[in-house]
Amino acid sequence: MRAAGRVVYQVLGRCREMCRPGVTTREIDEEAYRVFSSMGARGLFKNYPTYKPGEGFPSNLCISVNEVVVHGIADDREIADGDIVGLDCGVQLDGWCGDSATTVLVGDVPADVRKLCEVTEQVLALAIENMRPGRRWSQVARIMQGYAEDAGLGVVRDFVGHGIGQSMHEDPKVPNFVSPDLLRHDIELREGVVLAVEPMCNMGTREVVTMADGWTVLTADRKPSAHYEHTVAVTANGADVLTDGS
Repeated sequence: MRAAGRVVYQVLGRCREMCRPGVTTREIDEEAYRVFSSMGARGLFKNYPTYKPGEGFPSNLCISVNEVVVHGIADDREIADGDIVGLDCGVQLDGWCGDSATTVLVGDVPADVRKLCEVTEQVLALAIENMRPGRRWSQVARIMQGYAEDAGLGVVRDFVGHGIGQSMHEDPKVPNFVSPDLLRHDIELREGVVLAVEPMCNMGTREVVTMADGWTVLTADRKPSAHYEHTVAVTANGADVLTDGS
């Protein structure tokens, strides 16, 4: 899984370099395909969930700009100065999966939007710091939710993290907030568990809506959203990030 994670890291690094005014999201998507294919990996997003050509998700990456929370579809939209661009990549290499996301700040991003991204990235860092054997996920989720909401952000409820291994989406579901359902079916972290942890925070309301294409998810109030993700293994010593390029 670390090898798959290195591919994802390389893809996101190259796409980050491309996030500049005038570049289209389609160009970024095509470059992502070139990079992971050249490394022998298979993309996990194109045609998901059926993997039949022409069905399922139409892009190699999820590229989500500004008010798009997740599942943004690559097209001829040009990135502009001041945009934030969410890049989410998943690949499979030698039968094992890696999944990671980052939000790229392009040019002169307003201070409040910059704060949104910084806080959301820190939410992910706090989750990783607090993952260790014997801890329950609700304890970690409470820290994540509290930090985001104390900063005035809306924590998205409609989409959560997930287990990951030989398939991209495996049990359990990994929420970034505490709910009665989580408390009833809490997850005990143990050595060997691997989770894709992915906080999504909005500048305004936590509510989201899905566009008519059936994929693109927007904030209900059209304020910006940020998304960060790592594939993280629970080890005897805590957490080991598998998508940080190490």
